[in-house]
Amino acid sequence: MTILLYDLVGADENRPFSPHCWKVTMSLAHKGLPFESVPTPFTKVPVVEGGFSPTVPVIRDGDKLVRDSFDIALYLDRAYPDRPSLFGGAGGEAMCRFIERWSQTMVHPFMGAAAMLDIYDRLSPEDQVYFRESREKRNNGRTLEAVSSEREQRHPEFLKKLEPLRNTLSMQPFLGGNDPLFADYIVFGAFQWVRIMSPFAYLPSGDPILDWFERCLDLRGGLARKIPAAA
Repeated sequence: MTILLYDLVGADENRPFSPHCWKVTMSLAHKGLPFESVPTPFTKVPVVEGGFSPTVPVIRDGDKLVRDSFDIALYLDRAYPDRPSLFGGAGGEAMCRFIERWSQTMVHPFMGAAAMLDIYDRLSPEDQVYFRESREKRNNGRTLEAVSSEREQRHPEFLKKLEPLRNTLSMQPFLGGNDPLFADYIVFGAFQWVRIMSPFAYLPSGDPILDWFERCLDLRGGLARKIPAAA
């Protein structure tokens, strides 16, 4: 049975962009599970599966509904143990908890702020209203334009915060070692998010992180690369 993935999109429903949904997309492909992406704009999320979750991703696997990217990955590993593991055991699950917290606190804040206006420009008018109101409230009333305007100034500091990731990937091809695991998809989702929605150059050429990102784009027959980068 094909799994349904409710996937966040903007005005172009062929360009899913949520970092958390991309974690699940890569996880489903990693497990070799057939799935169908259901394009879901911001303002339609509250009605997904009768209001099952305030956010996406959500998956439907037969009669089973699961929300939250990490919980979905755990579910997939436990429901399909005969397929390649996303974690490589309990130790990998625990490690990924740290990596997710690191990504959410060190990577997402800058990326989300830097791409904020670019994301807004790629939403439908209805979603633009929601996005502006919710994001400006989240940023203490500062406009999208004001928040995004600081990205050049804040960029060098952001690159320094990536040093643990950079250093690790200079020694091995993936966070999972020789092959990718959910740890890779956690961080990949953030970079894929801004690759799809913003033309801003987040990583300089020659950065080991950029090399790793290119390897991730090529995984599973270039699944993630099929979505063109923002121009």
